Amino acid sequence: MTIEVKNLPGDDVTCSTCKASCCRLEVMLITDTGVPDKYVEWDNWGGMTMSRLDDGWCAALDRSTMLCKIYDKRPFICREFEMGSYECLSERVPR
Repeated sequence: MTIEVKNLPGDDVTCSTCKASCCRLEVMLITDTGVPDKYVEWDNWGGMTMSRLDDGWCAALDRSTMLCKIYDKRPFICREFEMGSYECLSERVPR
């Protein structure tokens, strides 16, 4: 039996070749993954979010490589936001 898989991203879809649009989304911290305190902000309701720079980019993004500086300790939602997934590809579309 042969299973045909369609709509998989090409080799050109990698985090290092992306404009990292996902790194401009607000990220709620709902589980403890060890995100360093310097990257955590508290909102007015006591919730934790990833801190962002004045221009909206995640503070943990290395702007020279466009890769996460805390990849091994990244938030749960970042772990679920898989490279090449529907959500990833929809964020890559220019707005």
